[in-house]
Amino acid sequence: MKITLQNIRVADLVDGFSDKGEAGVIGYGGKLNIRPAYQREFVYSGKQREAVIDTVRKGFPLNTMYWAVTDNGGFELMDGQQRTISICQYVQGDYSVMIDGNPFGFANLPKERQQQILDYELSIYVCEGTDQQKLDWFRVINIAGEKLYDQELRNAIYTGPWLAAAKTWFSKSGAPAAAIGNKLLNGSPIRQDYLETALDWISDGKIEAYMAAHQFDQNANELWAYFRAVIEWVNLTFPNYRKEMKGVAWGPLYNRFKDVPQDTAKLEAEVSRLMRDEDVTKKSGIFDYVLSGNERALSIRAFTDNMKREAWERQGGLCTVCNKPFAIEDMEADHIDPWHAGGKTIATNCQMLCKPDNRRKSGK
Repeated sequence: MKITLQNIRVADLVDGFSDKGEAGVIGYGGKLNIRPAYQREFVYSGKQREAVIDTVRKGFPLNTMYWAVTDNGGFELMDGQQRTISICQYVQGDYSVMIDGNPFGFANLPKERQQQILDYELSIYVCEGTDQQKLDWFRVINIAGEKLYDQELRNAIYTGPWLAAAKTWFSKSGAPAAAIGNKLLNGSPIRQDYLETALDWISDGKIEAYMAAHQFDQNANELWAYFRAVIEWVNLTFPNYRKEMKGVAWGPLYNRFKDVPQDTAKLEAEVSRLMRDEDVTKKSGIFDYVLSGNERALSIRAFTDNMKREAWERQGGLCTVCNKPFAIEDMEADHIDPWHAGGKTIATNCQMLCKPDNRRKSGK
């Protein structure tokens, strides 16, 4: 792999700058692809991009950027997208920065200050090599700086027509996935959280295998259709939205129960009851529980140390199953009347069992 250091003037970088959203972002006279498929969307805050312009206009050194030579003789930006777009958008007139307490767009600056910015030289490392060499380098250079998320790194490895199509559904600020799923998913589309979630659901956690199998597909229709089906199933199964529904692992529940007929009125009544149960400490687990019966999803409130001590003293230190004596630290608390049968996590419903008996009883 060949790596050379070049100095590129801002005036040359912004020449031909065009941001057409999904259609691409280009600069450097149309020769630089500023947003390859593996790159994240623009995420800099106002303060961050102002800091970039402040660095440039004062002539201070800006962190080195990295480009890769493409097969057609052009370039694609490997690292430095946020700084590059900040500079290009400012020169293009998209925003202003505060200078001496007043907002100044590029067009408002005196000619000599404009020229100072245009003449500023950026340090660019240009890489020539195989696709694998460039992707390996991409991983290395992103160890430092603003951390790339796991899905952003996967995007660098499995770039291709499938990824470009998938990002139109899942990775834009106004992406269709956000429009229908924002109340149910955590994270941000531009940080690839929605894409990662959909892939995790459809692949049963084998994201890399799924992306590798579909890397050269011409569309991502399968993933988008699956995601829509999950969201529609959730909305039909639990029509009364609650904030605790956000972030639930809906995909695995859909995969298991999509073909099981559900009495939605009965589910709603059970969800409502459990939401009011103070022993249920993980309210988001209710939706799993009412479908699967998995009590562990609820994180039932534990007995306090005082409750355990009271029960141990009441039992004379004997396990209520094997009737043998144990130190309190060798015993575990258990509901006398099971929680699912209406038993509460209160002192009078607490019994102490030796660890082997309690774990046999609970199936741990």
